[in-house]
Amino acid sequence: MDDSRYSRQIVYANIGAEGQQKLLNSTVAIIGLGALGTVSANNLARAGVGRIKLIDRDYVSLSNLQRQTLYNEDDVDREMPKAAAAYEHLKKVNSTIQLEPVITDVNSSNIEGMIKDCDLVLDATDNFEIRLLINEACQEYKIPWIYCAAVGSIGMTMNIIPDQTPCFQCMTGESTSFENHETCSAVGVLNMITNIMASVQSAEAVKILTGSDRIRDTLLYFDIWENSVEFLKVERNESCSVCGEHHYAYFNQAGGTYTTSLCGRNEIQVIPMKKSDINFDSLAKSLDKLGKVSYNNFMLTFHDETIGFKLFKDGRAMIENAKDSNHAKSIYSEYIGL
Repeated sequence: MDDSRYSRQIVYANIGAEGQQKLLNSTVAIIGLGALGTVSANNLARAGVGRIKLIDRDYVSLSNLQRQTLYNEDDVDREMPKAAAAYEHLKKVNSTIQLEPVITDVNSSNIEGMIKDCDLVLDATDNFEIRLLINEACQEYKIPWIYCAAVGSIGMTMNIIPDQTPCFQCMTGESTSFENHETCSAVGVLNMITNIMASVQSAEAVKILTGSDRIRDTLLYFDIWENSVEFLKVERNESCSVCGEHHYAYFNQAGGTYTTSLCGRNEIQVIPMKKSDINFDSLAKSLDKLGKVSYNNFMLTFHDETIGFKLFKDGRAMIENAKDSNHAKSIYSEYIGL
């Protein structure tokens, strides 16, 4: 360990040399590399967490730059996947730790491989359904995770430690409706609240990884615009379907080709049942006869007069202007092949 790199952290009494070594020996998965995930990833990389999995399904767009602090205009111009761009930037910050970019959609078929060897999982998603999946998977493998969310001027975060704290389902109740959850695309979001909440999440991560006895046991609610801070006690539900009965509706979900709408964008993501390693060279030659094609090492972009899509190496595609899920699958089948 290079003591000079972490000297200001080591002299902090609550971490010290022993705590720093624990950080270096830790593995953390960050799911989502947007406004929250970029701040948490930056904080933990600089703090010296030894291995960080950088997981995101999306690419960098211009609207991200208002709040997603790791990225820049060059990443937008190069159409970089967020995981790859985050890896590039963080490697320049700390080349001594292990950074693993994972460009994929998190779902029931792959989450086990992403988190099973982790000491901690950080939720930085903007998707309620994925949080339910993270909650169930972390309960199954007894992995602590930290919920974090921000929309408008409001942020919330809570530590969830299996067998010790209430789980996410205890907090939200048994409803599985996603219709009433506000999104940043609908009501906006201030970058100040995402920075603050992700920093709180990062601090709790360091506490958990170093074995601190000062881990917060409440749901933190903060409205930066209204100057309101609350620490809310969440009670464990003894009959909770997840942490009480261990019934995992999302984690045990059967696989298959499925679609999902992307927050704030007129795109539908198509995720094929089987992963594949798409040959962009070959596909580009056939698509070039039909419209405009460009690609890099991570993603192929296609547009004609009516449709467009971005295709990732693993076979996922983001279909633009599709009328519905069936239309998106139809476009995928016609241009890429299911």
